[in-house]
Amino acid sequence: MRIPTLCCLSALLCACATQARDPSPAADVGMPATIAPIDVPSIARPGGETAQWWFRSGAAAAAERGAMEGRAKNVILFVGDGMSLTTVAAARILAGQQAGGSGEEHRLGWEDFPHTALSRTYNTDMQTPDSAGTMTAMASGVKTRAGVIGLAQARPRGDCSDIDDNALLTVLELAESAGLATGIVTTTRITHATPAATYARSPDRDWESDGLVPAAARAGGCVDIAQQLLDSRFGRGPDVVFGGGRKHFMTADQADPEHADKRGLRRDGRDLIAEWRAKHPGGAYVWNRDQLDAARGRTPVLGLFEYDHMHFEHDRPRDPGEPSLAELTREAIGRLRSAGDGYVLLVEAGRIDHAHHFGNAHRALTDTIALAEAVDAAVELSSDDDTLVLVTADHAHTLTFAGYPARGNPILGKVRGALGDADANIARDLIGLPYTTLGYANGPGYTGASDAQPAGSKYFRHEAHGVTAAQGRPDLTHVDTQDPDYLQESVLPLIDETHGGDDVGIWARGPGAAAVRGNVEQHAIFHVMVQATPKLRQRLCAAGLCNADGVPVELPRPQDFQGTP
Repeated sequence: MRIPTLCCLSALLCACATQARDPSPAADVGMPATIAPIDVPSIARPGGETAQWWFRSGAAAAAERGAMEGRAKNVILFVGDGMSLTTVAAARILAGQQAGGSGEEHRLGWEDFPHTALSRTYNTDMQTPDSAGTMTAMASGVKTRAGVIGLAQARPRGDCSDIDDNALLTVLELAESAGLATGIVTTTRITHATPAATYARSPDRDWESDGLVPAAARAGGCVDIAQQLLDSRFGRGPDVVFGGGRKHFMTADQADPEHADKRGLRRDGRDLIAEWRAKHPGGAYVWNRDQLDAARGRTPVLGLFEYDHMHFEHDRPRDPGEPSLAELTREAIGRLRSAGDGYVLLVEAGRIDHAHHFGNAHRALTDTIALAEAVDAAVELSSDDDTLVLVTADHAHTLTFAGYPARGNPILGKVRGALGDADANIARDLIGLPYTTLGYANGPGYTGASDAQPAGSKYFRHEAHGVTAAQGRPDLTHVDTQDPDYLQESVLPLIDETHGGDDVGIWARGPGAAAVRGNVEQHAIFHVMVQATPKLRQRLCAAGLCNADGVPVELPRPQDFQGTP
């Protein structure tokens, strides 16, 4: 059952808009029981790819898999930034070992979801992607360039021309336009690439506050990302915003409330926190757990819990005022359930990525376990009868898992029991030295001497610029490789470890989740969310963007979706 194609005719637009507000199956009465294949034009790739082509191809992939059968009221998208399949496997084992088991048999919460797929993550211009382009794909249904947020691929990074013509509608903006509540939870700055892709448009992900936008770009009409959270041209903005990054919302004259030695970075004199409060007199701005508790029941809410990024989960206990990702997820869902008739929520474990860049598997894995706890919280607070929950990653990393360790060997330890050694002796390489199960293909764990640390094993944080070639490998016999600050060895010396270009997982439960199967392009995730949620797809149909079966196939323009229909 689908929305009639007459929804695309102006004579019945009002009736269709009414349907768009009714998510019940009755709203789709009279439509065919099957969806005809969607024609996707054959093009020369990559040269022939356009925003419209990407949107239509994603719609076809989701519809072919049955996403239109979904009847979701709510959607929760969890993104483990940089959460490669290797990261998931290693975190699963670590969590199991922390619970007293051997680890391999353990399951992270989302691994019990009934539907899975693989996601191809490349950007339109990069084989190995970045978070701006990948999250834009998931948030808008259109793949784009690396480093670009909320804009199609027609212009290169940093180009401020034709912003309006290349702007992409995000799933949160679509949800708001359809009358749903919306929220963002992240452990990064709220202006960082992944969360920003749900509300902002910027040809450069680094333009988080006005002082970071070049003068020529400002003259060309580009606006910093923090400002766009407040000054959205396409709706009121998210009902719940939890993350870090106060520095991009405060003026250079303002001292941070938690770190008196730090000042804001804004040069335009705008106190965006004060402006948010004035815009939302019934809402609440908070920056610690006590304030969050005191503001319970108040929506909208803006929570900026750190001057910069929030802490890694390993380090969070040192700041008792900072809530966990699971706590913030609970708070967000509680508010969104009471704020409207359905909701769309993004939850990002953003610092998995940062720990990998630092070459520190311990922090990457413990942040992945924290994400699992947040997913468990969401499952507890929602029903798979009406809530589509997706767990995925934006891209992979170069973490490796190898060496034939025995069952139950500490995942962060040295390899023991290689190839069934009954005595579980430490395994050694061909020059007689121990080695670890986990490693990195590149990054700051390279063991040569640097301008920051001597030759040998490296420790968090290793910020090196000059490096000397390693003279063999260090002897790890007496090195505690399970030390949380230990950096796994890397093959190539780089300031930061890089992303990986391999596929990442998607795990799904709830209405429409059965469409998550096989190997899909990353931008199809948007189309699964939209097609599986009647209010979202009907809002697009009311704008005349659907085909004869009620499948949204035409690229929406953000300026056509301001406010509720």
